[in-house]
Amino acid sequence: MSPLNRPGTGCLLTRMMNLHASVDPEEVAFYEKLADLWWNLEGPFWPLHRMNATRVGYILDHTCRHFGLDSTAPLPLQGLRVLDIGCGGGILSEAMARLGASVHGVDVVGKNIRVASLHAAQSGLAIHYEVASAEMLAGRGEQYEVVLNMEVVEHVAELSLFLDACCRVVRPGGLMFVATINRTLASWLGAIVMGEYVLSWLPRGTHRWQRFPTPLEVENLMATQDMDVADRCGVAVNPLTRQFHLARYMGINYLLTARKRPIS
Repeated sequence: MSPLNRPGTGCLLTRMMNLHASVDPEEVAFYEKLADLWWNLEGPFWPLHRMNATRVGYILDHTCRHFGLDSTAPLPLQGLRVLDIGCGGGILSEAMARLGASVHGVDVVGKNIRVASLHAAQSGLAIHYEVASAEMLAGRGEQYEVVLNMEVVEHVAELSLFLDACCRVVRPGGLMFVATINRTLASWLGAIVMGEYVLSWLPRGTHRWQRFPTPLEVENLMATQDMDVADRCGVAVNPLTRQFHLARYMGINYLLTARKRPIS
């Protein structure tokens, strides 16, 4: 008899399937094809490279303020364990490592992890990369002071399952940063029509508008896991200069900072 057919293995099979429940195979295949282009500054991932300075500054400011750290120190995030979910080729992971954080970068696309690992080695950075999902980490009981959930939620198959797992790996008293695209008419026109079809800033098919979550949807799901949103803002881009900056308008790209309630 196969081990998987033995009595009592039903719950085990369910748990194994749930480890990847939020992963969309179509998204995995899409990014496998693009993986070699992560570090091409003028390639399809140029928006993430341009956006990185803006989001790193935002993350650094809120993290240091929350944990009482000196943002001007040479390694201001030293001592913090940081998870970069959906790390891709490691653009944000490397920036966090350079700030002193102990970084764990995970992605469900194996080729992304290979690219990220090679680039980190070439850059002399000690980053722990792994092919893993948020559900796998939550199932192992992993926990981090800071969880970076950047430009991922719009690509998952089951948002509630994914966010549930992400919240579970945040330590009590820790932070999670969420960056994504709002589901509005403006985002359909700006991110998809203009970004993918008119300006060709991104490959066609990068996004599916119906998967864009509103800030309220994300906040409500996080609230069920003892996460309170401490800050929210928009992210805008100048189409002429291709420079990103923080903004009040959240109708297209937005950023959320959520704190996990300490254990009382």
